This record gives sequence, C-alpha cells and structure tokens, in this order.
Amino acid sequence: MTLDELNRHFDLRSELNTANEMLESMRSAAEPGAQKITGMPRASGAHDMVGALAIEIVTLEESIAELKKEVAESEPYIKAFVEEISDIQLRTIFRLRFLCALSWKEVAAIVGGRNSEDSVRMACYRYLGM
Repeated sequence: MTLDELNRHFDLRSELNTANEMLESMRSAAEPGAQKITGMPRASGAHDMVGALAIEIVTLEESIAELKKEVAESEPYIKAFVEEISDIQLRTIFRLRFLCALSWKEVAAIVGGRNSEDSVRMACYRYLGM
C-alpha cells in the first residue's frame, strides 16, 4: 500500500464528510420556517430560495452517492492493510487517519502519550518506508 493510495482514500472520506455537513446545512435552510415571512410585497428579481436549495440538495445527494461508492470500493483494501500492522499504536494511527479521516492533530490527541501531530505523521511515513 502506498501513501498515495492511503491519501486518496483519506481525501475521499474527508470530501464525503464535508459533503454530508453541507447537505445537513442545506436541508436546515430549506425547512419550513427557515424563511422570513414579512408580508411585504416582493421586489423584482426575487427568487425561490427553497426551490433553488432543493435543486442543490438533489445535486449534492448525487455527489454523495458517488463518493460513498468510491469509498466503498477502496475501503476493504485499506482496512486489510491496516489490520496487518502488528503494532497496536501504529495500527490505531493508521485507522484514525485513513479510515476515520481525522487530521494529524486529532490523531495525536487521541493517541496521547505526548505524541504531536508531527510524531504520528512521521511514524506513519516511517512505516511506509518514506
């Protein structure tokens, strides 16, 4: 397994997480009651925000479905690679970074033991022979 393959999976997971957050935000903005109803007449050029959001929501849902498919295709290979790592701390670092898509700083905080983001990153790179 190469760092490029691992980073590709990490990028897919990160993009999927971001897209899911955006989708939730759009859904909240499109819910009834999210719009301001003032009773005042509309000016020219007014638009249907809920209608526009509905289109964006559908488009984003399609993108999320494609991302999920890509993640599902690469995840078994990443999981198999990570499970072969004999050192439990290193295996945890790989799992948190590449399967959970956490930042190096978040990985270091979870692993603990006075590890910094640089130390967990370098442990990963050393294992990969870089």
